[in-house]
Amino acid sequence: MTKLSVNINKIATIRNARGGDIPNVVFAAKRIEEFGAEGITVHPRPDQRHITYKDVEDLSTSLKTEFNIEGYPNREWLDLVLKAKPSQATLVPDPPGVLTSNAGWNTLQYGAFLKEVLTELNSYGIRTSIFIEPDLQLIDGAKEVGADRIELYTEPFAANYSIDRESAVKPFALASKHAHEIGLGINAGHDLNLENLEYFTTSLPYLDEVSIGHALISDALFFGLENTVQMYLSKLS
Repeated sequence: MTKLSVNINKIATIRNARGGDIPNVVFAAKRIEEFGAEGITVHPRPDQRHITYKDVEDLSTSLKTEFNIEGYPNREWLDLVLKAKPSQATLVPDPPGVLTSNAGWNTLQYGAFLKEVLTELNSYGIRTSIFIEPDLQLIDGAKEVGADRIELYTEPFAANYSIDRESAVKPFALASKHAHEIGLGINAGHDLNLENLEYFTTSLPYLDEVSIGHALISDALFFGLENTVQMYLSKLS
């Protein structure tokens, strides 16, 4: 079954809006694990506007499931990841100041840079993933630079799901099949939600993991956190 990793950035956003430590992100992450999620994802950004570097350090010694740290691999982020030693590090090409991740890596253009970063992460035994669009050449590039997995950037699928879901999912299904054939694991994330998740996952038989944050935390406002995690898990099963 495809694993659910819950991105808790939005919990930190709520905390930071008021200051203090409510809601506590470590407590929230532990509860999400107890509710059945198989992983926790964070995406610390340079301005620390949601998840802070201290949050990453605290989570690294508190979690029982997989810990996935996303981010742009500058030196500061790399040092944080190497100190935290998560299960997985996901490289995302978002420059400082961007609101949210909105594109995947061009693994051909940035191949030398990515290879250097991935070699360092792999030397510490950290599984690596590259945030990428469903382009077969770029997926081949991810394999060549040494990634263990790719994370498919699914916003285009989500945007077109209600218009023509078969056409929307087709490039992702082809990309997943190709990645599997060349030995890459497959993750996915961005704008997946209760409406489109089941169709997406059943269309990608080799999908290892989805990372979901904004939609899940938003749904939890209405359904409660435990119930919402269970609802997402039911879509994956």
